[in-house]
Amino acid sequence: MLSKTNMETVLQKTRDRRISSEDIMTEVTQILEETGRQRDRISEKIKKPNTGDNSLKTDLLNADRIYHLDDIKKLCITYRLRFLDSNFFKGEIPEEAISRIRQLERDHDTTLTHFKVMAPSKLLKLENADDPLLFAPMGNDYFYLIHKWGNDLHPFRKLLMWPYKNFENLVITVFMLSALLTAITPMSLFTHTAAMQEYILMFLFMFKSVGGIVLFYGFAKGKNFNNAIWDSKYYNA
Repeated sequence: MLSKTNMETVLQKTRDRRISSEDIMTEVTQILEETGRQRDRISEKIKKPNTGDNSLKTDLLNADRIYHLDDIKKLCITYRLRFLDSNFFKGEIPEEAISRIRQLERDHDTTLTHFKVMAPSKLLKLENADDPLLFAPMGNDYFYLIHKWGNDLHPFRKLLMWPYKNFENLVITVFMLSALLTAITPMSLFTHTAAMQEYILMFLFMFKSVGGIVLFYGFAKGKNFNNAIWDSKYYNA
């Protein structure tokens, strides 16, 4: 009877004819050490301020991952996000992102030196004056999306950040909130004969009060509109 073939044993014999166990351990150790050095280099590059564009081979790029600055700006303004150099990111860069950078460098035979991150302000180290995306600048205001990680944004974030998009949106929000407060205010507490004139006066009072609170909060906290802060490195811009 013929014995069955153990594929692991055959594989070991095939390997041993090519290289000894000692040599393969040395080779693997060198590869792991080199990989570790490359990952450390990439991590340092992400944490340090750099400028300039990266050289990538266009025929190897995925068109779905290429974005223009105008598209990124529009998204940042809508969801109140920042788009800054990666050295401002205070969170941990995941290993998968570093692996994607290494793969890009191997495929394009280059060294990536400049990275950008799109994320909420709370994830960035902003100087005094939920969902990060890592980009590599390509030149001419084009950016290549390398990796996305973390949790997705809250489904109502777009709606919640709408009043901060620009001054017109803020005025509309104050107007609507004042109208709502006027509608739910029991006019009988102020007058026995509530007419249109009283409601108009109450609305003007509410509008003035809500507007004053918004202005005080905005100036006290140094807040600004989304279209003014999307690429600012200052937390009170």
